[in-house]
Amino acid sequence: MTDSEQVTTMDCILQEITVASRRLEGMDTAIISLTLETKSMHSEIAGFQTRVTVLEHRMANMESHVHKALDKDQELLFLHSKLPDLEDRSRRDNIRIFRFPEHAEGTDTSSFLYSVLPKLTKIAFDPPLEFRRSHRLGPKRKDGTSKPRLIIACLLRHGQVCQLLSGAQAHGPFKTDGYEIRITADFSRETNERRKGFLALRPRMRQLEVKYGLFKPARLWVTKNGVFKDFCDPEDLQSFLDSLQPQSMDTATPDRPLRPSSNNRSTLPPTINQERARLI
Repeated sequence: MTDSEQVTTMDCILQEITVASRRLEGMDTAIISLTLETKSMHSEIAGFQTRVTVLEHRMANMESHVHKALDKDQELLFLHSKLPDLEDRSRRDNIRIFRFPEHAEGTDTSSFLYSVLPKLTKIAFDPPLEFRRSHRLGPKRKDGTSKPRLIIACLLRHGQVCQLLSGAQAHGPFKTDGYEIRITADFSRETNERRKGFLALRPRMRQLEVKYGLFKPARLWVTKNGVFKDFCDPEDLQSFLDSLQPQSMDTATPDRPLRPSSNNRSTLPPTINQERARLI
């Protein structure tokens, strides 16, 4: 190989080495850039991990608060279910009197009731009637053609309340001066709504030949073929009547005792004191 050929070969090698060196420098630059980006990503990931940790703690706290709120909600529902019973108990000495003409009581409702109720009900009260308070319910009527407002009276003795309600059940409504006077117990709005729901189902129960009785404050007992069931909710009674066909109500036998519904089990025995009942 001549000297000129050797020089040419060396020049080519040097050129290739220069090109390779430049490529390596470019790779070094890329590697440095990737290293910087990787460090930046590590920093961002660390920030994300911190945020996720904070969010997990917040979620745990929120779940704890939600569980506490649900517990409180259940407690409030339980307390709310007790309110009608407490209100009914607070009204146990009250009576409602319907259809007395407006202004018949004058300026003293208690004195008016003291004089008229014994004559109207023909009950000899001993001791005489005593009222804590009594009044008309609602705003005054502007004319005499409107329906008279009912009277609510709170008696001093609960025994006299029972006497009046028993007399009203046995002999009412009472007629005087062309008016039919009705006397009823005073219940809370929720209890009245349940009682109205039961009363609305009377035609259906008569159609199915089901005997029934509405007991205070709002418990309906039904019986057919010697089998008793009781209901506290008109919707449960509606469902029962929907499933009941004429003459299809089960009867208890020695080998197949009656299994009462878990939703409508009564704490009262079948032989209920009739003095506590207000039959429809």
